[in-house]
Amino acid sequence: MSDNQSDEPREECGVFGVYGVDEAQLHIHRGLFSLQHRGQEGAGIVISDGEKIRSAKGLGLVNEVFNSETLGRLKGHIGIGHTRYSTTGSTRIQNVQPLVVECVDGLWAVAHNGNLVNASKIRRMYQDSGAIFQTSTDSEVLVHLLADPLFRSRPQRVARALGELSGAFAFLVMTKDCLIAARDPNGFRPLSIGRLGDGYVFASETCALSQVGAEYMRDVCPGEMVIVDAAGMRCSRFTDEGEHASAQCIFEVVYFARPDSCVFGKNAHMARVKYGMRLAEEYPVEADIVIPVPDSGNSAALGFSRGSGIPLDFGYIRNHYVGRTFIMPQQDARATGVDMKLSVLPEVVRGKRVVVVDDSIVRGTTMQHRIKRLRDVGASEVHVRVSCPAIRNPCYYGIDFPTQEELIAGLDRPIDEIRESIGADSLGYLSLDGLFIPFDGRKQDFCSACFTGNYPTSTEHICGKEELESRVSELQLNL
Repeated sequence: MSDNQSDEPREECGVFGVYGVDEAQLHIHRGLFSLQHRGQEGAGIVISDGEKIRSAKGLGLVNEVFNSETLGRLKGHIGIGHTRYSTTGSTRIQNVQPLVVECVDGLWAVAHNGNLVNASKIRRMYQDSGAIFQTSTDSEVLVHLLADPLFRSRPQRVARALGELSGAFAFLVMTKDCLIAARDPNGFRPLSIGRLGDGYVFASETCALSQVGAEYMRDVCPGEMVIVDAAGMRCSRFTDEGEHASAQCIFEVVYFARPDSCVFGKNAHMARVKYGMRLAEEYPVEADIVIPVPDSGNSAALGFSRGSGIPLDFGYIRNHYVGRTFIMPQQDARATGVDMKLSVLPEVVRGKRVVVVDDSIVRGTTMQHRIKRLRDVGASEVHVRVSCPAIRNPCYYGIDFPTQEELIAGLDRPIDEIRESIGADSLGYLSLDGLFIPFDGRKQDFCSACFTGNYPTSTEHICGKEELESRVSELQLNL
């Protein structure tokens, strides 16, 4: 999937944590490599040896932020790591996680995947009472809740603080001798638990567990808090079971998860193959070849080829030394990246009726560009098939396409008008029913608000990506 400004949806972060594992920093480093696709703006690692907490973070890719010298200074058996794409707050070092703060009772570190829809309200409440914020991320509100005497003096302090949050979150929280994992009550974002020797591993995706040799145990349940310390692992709920509707993000399955990850109990690759096969049923076409937009369209294209009987070939070749364009938050950087990312094989598409399979179209600009390139090298027809429904609504839970005006299908734009805009001979989107085939049709377990507009939480206090950032800028101007 792709976009000048970008046809790829942009998601936020990956988190990875270990407890009771020697050389924890090396395992976290490898885990973050496996989660690099979830964010390339910055990365950080926080480590504890049971007495001291040490941290390192920076802007850029995992292999740019950490080297052997840096990792050599981060020795311990407890740790958390984070790889970031910003859905709230700008790209600056202060916003790179894990966040490390000093409270009355010592140092705390926090890593977050998701988007808190009530962060603006909580932040304003603390600022009005004199609290100082160091970042422009929504994640920092949890730190203030943990430090608040109202919560610090109560039993189940962390659980009570988590209960104040609304929206999408998979949190890893660490002290010098404890690791806590928590997932929001709706279960928007995935968070898995693995076993490595006598220790434990937590990761946004199961592919990261495999990378370090950990055995998958289960997912953290929605509304659950898992605590690991010297006494072992214990679990509790911070909300009543059944109080919140299940709202697992179906886009994790469509696009974000690596193909070798199991998401919400299903392998991502196998689910995408089923999407492609269903697309071939819903939108048949006479054509000579099927080509994917690599890499995220590969599985669905394979399914479309199987379902239609049309041979699969590779008309686009990806330059793997160019990062995913959705990760580049500045529009000009994305435009440059898109031009470098894929090349066309004229010998494959010349004179052919081509079916292009992609996992989604967000803004449409790159799809338009890529269809034109196919025609320029001699493709006789270009038919586009998309392995999810048309994205018509903004996401408030961690996917960075926040306004309808940005979306090519926004404001209920007719499909034929979209087809004409991107220059395709035909265009077919997977039906909403088809989207849930891998899950036996259980629509009720998932959030599909970007397709339907039915949001599972209140959107009353939602702020835009730059809103907290703009408040920081206003403060600086007023000094």
